[in-house]
Amino acid sequence: MEERDPWLTVDKLEHLIACFFISVLVATLARRSRHSFICRRSVALGSVTALAAGAAKEASDEISLWKSAGGSVRDAAADALGVALAAALLALADSLKPSGQRRRSSDPDQQDLFVV
Repeated sequence: MEERDPWLTVDKLEHLIACFFISVLVATLARRSRHSFICRRSVALGSVTALAAGAAKEASDEISLWKSAGGSVRDAAADALGVALAAALLALADSLKPSGQRRRSSDPDQQDLFVV
């Protein structure tokens, strides 16, 4: 294990929490859109946004834009873990909603099969 960048530090927790909240925030905002194609892809949009933010942070660390030891693969892994946890939580929250509260798609190919 590299001593300069250990796995269990406050920095890794900060990366995880930041990417988790970016994912949840963007996905929640996307779900409120009046455009069904955005609503259907809300988790993907949140995930991509959070991963892009994490990658931008690591790139800026690598070029010494901020005071840092450089880019870190372990920081990127913490970012990815935060995104994965957010996606899992959003999927769980969606599956726990009663079917009447789930957003219905206006695309006929995506209609629920259980509509009576």
